[in-house]
Amino acid sequence: MTKSNINPAHANKGDLTKGAVASHLVRLTVPMIWGIFAIISFQLVDTFYISMLGTEPLAAITFTFPITYVIFSMVMGLTISMSSVVSRQIGEGNQDKVKRITTHGLMLAFLTGIVLAVLGFIFMNPMFRAMGADEAMIPMIREYMVIWFLGSVFITTPMVGNAAIRAGGDTLLPALIMTVVAVVNVILDPILIFGMFGFPRMELQGAAIATVFANICAMLAGLYVLHFRKKMICRDGLHLNLFGDSAKRLSYIALPAGLTGTIQPLTNAVIIALLAGYGAETIAAFGVVSRLEAFAFTIIMALATGMAPIIGQNWGAKKFDRVRETLNKAFLFAALWSLFVAVIFIIFAEPLAALFSKDNSPEFIHIAALYFWIVALTYIPGNLVAGWGSAFNAMGNPKRSVMMVVVKLLIMQIPLALLGNHYFGVVGIFGSMALTNALAGTAFHIMNMRHCRRAGE
Repeated sequence: MTKSNINPAHANKGDLTKGAVASHLVRLTVPMIWGIFAIISFQLVDTFYISMLGTEPLAAITFTFPITYVIFSMVMGLTISMSSVVSRQIGEGNQDKVKRITTHGLMLAFLTGIVLAVLGFIFMNPMFRAMGADEAMIPMIREYMVIWFLGSVFITTPMVGNAAIRAGGDTLLPALIMTVVAVVNVILDPILIFGMFGFPRMELQGAAIATVFANICAMLAGLYVLHFRKKMICRDGLHLNLFGDSAKRLSYIALPAGLTGTIQPLTNAVIIALLAGYGAETIAAFGVVSRLEAFAFTIIMALATGMAPIIGQNWGAKKFDRVRETLNKAFLFAALWSLFVAVIFIIFAEPLAALFSKDNSPEFIHIAALYFWIVALTYIPGNLVAGWGSAFNAMGNPKRSVMMVVVKLLIMQIPLALLGNHYFGVVGIFGSMALTNALAGTAFHIMNMRHCRRAGE
């Protein structure tokens, strides 16, 4: 099948192998800023409202972050794979495979959600106890996580569906879907957490219900777009005889990318376990700064998401010069934005932390500010590894992404955090994070730029 046979939805703006790279980057990234902001806002909004309940509930929700992020990361592996495989098939002109792989990818996402939910229920208590949660904290954690696990299928499926839409060069519709869903969550959160307009006060349970309901809306909207607007879902049957082939194509990237993604939250779980020895105030402070960081780097996450289909399509079309141009422009912007965010966090560290402290706790504010004063200095190299990981996944080279993350987090971050905690306490833990960012980010960037310059020669 030639490119002329591609679905008209992928023509013109969907063909990323032609036209100005900078224009494609802006067009694909800007909508994703709002879309990823919407995703990040779920936990940021939850954190803000739960902080009004006090330090203990805020510490409890912080314990949930690594676990929910592990699940997100596993599903994100399938999401990355969907974007990579589908975008390369579009670049090669294989529209029938685009439909089939999209359909089977959605089925895999649904099954993955079920499996992860079952595992979550089985290992819930042991996981949080291993992270340092005491017996008083476990009931509060369960209030949130039981409902979250029950709705995990509705959280995983729309993530993969939106990736298929983005692979075709359309980031606007996925962004609109996620933005509307975020608004639903923002509205429902205070109503269900505090018991407004006749609803019972459900606190942590209310936050979980709001998240699940909002994601049900996202799933329905995504399926509608894929089926009726983009026509990227098979209409002549499920083609289960080819399910194995689709699963193999997707798993080649999904498994290593998902494994890679889980390393970051597992590393955070180790850090939280270390910080748990310093009390609820310290845990709560780390939860807040991690959410603020995620919010601040929405643009960089959007850029990584937006550049993936550009890299995937051009790699599939063997236009390596356009791949290198995409990387150069993306990394320059990422560096400038990282510098801007670092300056803001360093200057306004204490006022930002105070927004999330119900009683203006000096210890809470000091720990949060200390994190920014130490770690923000290394945001530029720290963001490079994630950006390169997205690029190599889009190229169909997930092994290199895995290698970078394993070296950065397992070989460097965790041992340095243990040493830092032993000798310098909280300052040492935060210092280990900064040192890891600086060393790993700089070294891998130099190595990967040389690798890409050799591509296509």
